[in-house]
Amino acid sequence: MTSKRDDRRKAAVEKQIDENLRRVYEQDVTEQIPDRFLALLEQLRDQK
Repeated sequence: MTSKRDDRRKAAVEKQIDENLRRVYEQDVTEQIPDRFLALLEQLRDQK
């Protein structure tokens, strides 16, 4: 049986994980796509 204390601790850990995942996602979204990757995409488009 879990106690209220354990439930609060689990909720705090889950909140921390959520916040960290959001931070990582936001960093990835704001980074530019590398030129090399854009060039590869362009090559794939040209093959069609």
